[in-house]
Amino acid sequence: MSTVAAASDLRRSAYLLLTAVAVAIMAAKVVGVENVYEPSRYAPATAAGYGTEKVREWPKVRPEPTPMLSSNDRSRWATVRALVDEGTFVVGRRENFRPDDFDRQKDYRDVGVIFEDGYQSLDKVMDPKTGLFYSSKPPLFTVAVAGEYWLLKKVFGWSIVADRWPVMCTILLTVNVLPFAFYLVMLGRLFEATGRTDFGRLLAFATACFGTFLTTFAGTLNNHLPAAYCILFAAYPLLKAALAGREPGAWGYVGCGFFAGLATTLDLPAAAFLAAVGLPLLVARPRQAVFFFLPAALLPIGALLACNHAALGSVVPAYSEFGGPWYNYSGSHWAKRGTPLAKGIDFNDEPTSRYAFHLLFGHHGWFSLTLVWLLALAGLLTLGVRGVPDLRKVFAGGKGPVWTPPLFAAMTLVVSAVLFAFYLSRTASYNYGGNTSGPRWLFWLTPLWLLGLPAAADKLAASRAGRAFAAVLLGFAVMSVFYPAWNPWRSPWILQLLEFKGVLHY
Repeated sequence: MSTVAAASDLRRSAYLLLTAVAVAIMAAKVVGVENVYEPSRYAPATAAGYGTEKVREWPKVRPEPTPMLSSNDRSRWATVRALVDEGTFVVGRRENFRPDDFDRQKDYRDVGVIFEDGYQSLDKVMDPKTGLFYSSKPPLFTVAVAGEYWLLKKVFGWSIVADRWPVMCTILLTVNVLPFAFYLVMLGRLFEATGRTDFGRLLAFATACFGTFLTTFAGTLNNHLPAAYCILFAAYPLLKAALAGREPGAWGYVGCGFFAGLATTLDLPAAAFLAAVGLPLLVARPRQAVFFFLPAALLPIGALLACNHAALGSVVPAYSEFGGPWYNYSGSHWAKRGTPLAKGIDFNDEPTSRYAFHLLFGHHGWFSLTLVWLLALAGLLTLGVRGVPDLRKVFAGGKGPVWTPPLFAAMTLVVSAVLFAFYLSRTASYNYGGNTSGPRWLFWLTPLWLLGLPAAADKLAASRAGRAFAAVLLGFAVMSVFYPAWNPWRSPWILQLLEFKGVLHY
């Protein structure tokens, strides 16, 4: 066996072992998931009780054990239960409801799944005409999860109420862990093709396994992990074909379009990626774009619109009603805005410049929490500059593959900038994604940034100091990823440190 072949075989063995460990860690987070009450998050009672300024009141009786960790996933689980067990998207209703007084009404009583112990969630909206409550989450993903619950119920007789761990853990293994294994296999193949050194390839792969927040959120039902997987699944056929110097083929365009469209339904701002991939294809390969890419992309988007209409009677998502009557009803968490009760990170009010800093380099920073992204940025910039001539060729109708790794790096930088600017424009949502351990709205960019790592890591591989520097950056990223040991819906370690030192408090 030649030296090159032996090195390649050793790397593949390393990929296999790292994949086994990473997937096992993700699976352990799922099967061991349980909502834990941390005493540090609760105000102690005084002789007069808890008072009016309490943050949280310690439960007087033992809470019901649950694998649901936050308002975010409880909102989705409540809809899954309502769809399968009750045949409706309605997760609650307001008794004694008066449409003409819905935002001031006092003598009401809210009932339904989302008001039960363990299912209570802030992520709900109320129809101001009917007093019916719905999840505020886009419904397509929830409908798919409900389909799996329906199957488990029919085959095994499991109930999400009586058998919550078997049902919820099985679903989480299906949507969070199993795709992660395929995700790592695909990344390993791309790193093999784009990397030039053993160190660069292995650093990128180790980061994919242990250095991103996808691992952190494995134990909770969320849209960010599936969205990130779909972004890679969309990019893979294009990049594999480009690296081989050929066109993706019909099924490659179909796969790219479908997963780019599906990513958009899971994380709506991922429409930026769909547009960034689709526009060059439409210009350079109009036939393939019109007959293969676009129909495949529109399929999941059409399914989302249909589900939204079935749930709310409108194709417009519930998010579009933020700040209006669907959110600001009497008793709503979000109706507190502008009142003395509007406290905490959900109602954060700070200048755009400060929010931008903390979203990039501060307590919720894309770079400060995942320091290895600094290397990825260097790699993306290095490749992206080389992608400018490729872009000119695309719009000039040049021959050869539409996408190249340099052009893909340039696209990643543009899409990342657009996404960042989008969230800076949403001044009413300057809350960093709520009580969460990382900048979760940016997580779907993860596979795109991972693809920029080998280019920078290869340059550091030439020196011992460079390799040590890269290892330190990866180590800090892993610390951020594993810091929220019990629950990903907790503040990042940087914010907790700032609060402990009295520097900042939301």
